[in-house]
Amino acid sequence: MNRNKPLTGKDGEVRSLGKSDVAGMKKVSALTASLKAKLKPRGRPIAETTKERITIRLSPDVVDKFRATGPGWQTRVDAALTDWLREHSPDDVAA
Repeated sequence: MNRNKPLTGKDGEVRSLGKSDVAGMKKVSALTASLKAKLKPRGRPIAETTKERITIRLSPDVVDKFRATGPGWQTRVDAALTDWLREHSPDDVAA
């Protein structure tokens, strides 16, 4: 910054800034670290392929066995069905 020349005049108004004034300036963020943290996106990042939310009725024994495996059990149900579909067709199952 041009330190030889004050940025304000006798009336308190900011003078026009020249190239040398701007060239010497540093970037300053008016936001505190805590405010910056609040602006960051929260939660799980959006996946490339999202899943569809549905309601499905399963046998209690199936649900119990998957729930017993802990958090992520619904993802494991999806993985099990995906694996089954590699070699089978839903048309092969009698309702």
